[in-house]
Amino acid sequence: MSWAGVFPAVTTNFHEDESLDLELFERNVNFQIDNGVHGIIVNGSLGENGVMDADEKQEVIKAAVRAASGRVPVVATVAETTTRRAIQYVEDAQKNGAQGFMALPGMQYVADEREVETHLRAIAGASDHPIMVYNNPVTYRMDVSPEMFARLADEPKFAAIKESSDNIRRVTDIINLTGDRYDIFCGVDDLAFEAMVLGAKGWVAGLVCAFPAETVAIYELVKAGRIEEAREIYRWFTPLLHLDVNTKLVQNIKLAETAVGVGSPYVRRPRLELAGEELKQVQAIIDHGIKTRPDLTKYGLKAAA
Repeated sequence: MSWAGVFPAVTTNFHEDESLDLELFERNVNFQIDNGVHGIIVNGSLGENGVMDADEKQEVIKAAVRAASGRVPVVATVAETTTRRAIQYVEDAQKNGAQGFMALPGMQYVADEREVETHLRAIAGASDHPIMVYNNPVTYRMDVSPEMFARLADEPKFAAIKESSDNIRRVTDIINLTGDRYDIFCGVDDLAFEAMVLGAKGWVAGLVCAFPAETVAIYELVKAGRIEEAREIYRWFTPLLHLDVNTKLVQNIKLAETAVGVGSPYVRRPRLELAGEELKQVQAIIDHGIKTRPDLTKYGLKAAA
């Protein structure tokens, strides 16, 4: 498995009655792959992990594996509330075809460093596959610091990091402390260009769900050293990327998917679909982004599928 490139944190599609819409979900996984992404991440925050039961999460994994058909790896997010549930989730996900994991500290309880490290090591002990450790202290109030990553480096299954501290300095701090031990991904959409210029090898992306070709284009151009061209696309994209850094990122991104014809706006309660002035504001940003969408062939790249 190669930990590099654009890995969409895909949404989970629902029908209006809140039941899983796996047919639409599989179409969306194919849409991502057809536009050049390098992996698929399911059951994350954007995938509404917290409102699905254990069996539903496994159904989503199986659907992603079916749709991917071995073309790109499927990574399952481990975001359970207890270590016991996390271990069971990993064991089940492996049987259902997951090829890697993205692991968070245990949810809800705000653990200390010893507890976080013990939880993550337990997940590694249950996994036969490589793991990306997800650090998001802004949302989850637990910070997996560079020093903690240095201590965790003795576990070979910890292969990559999703860095979402909202502190762009962290990319350099982790590299300075751990060298090339980990493949670092940026997990904050509107810091991804900056992170990749600083040495991040990939992007766990959100607005990619609606704009995969443009997301991949930025990655490919940075990788090729074509920084000015990548920045040009990124500046167009940034107002849309800001929609990911928001409490209602799920609603925002599902609205963008709907606008480009690849999704539906349905979410599970307690989330509600956007309404009123908030809906108008977000829709205006999306509409402007679509209207001014760049022509990728200008950069010698494949047009959006």
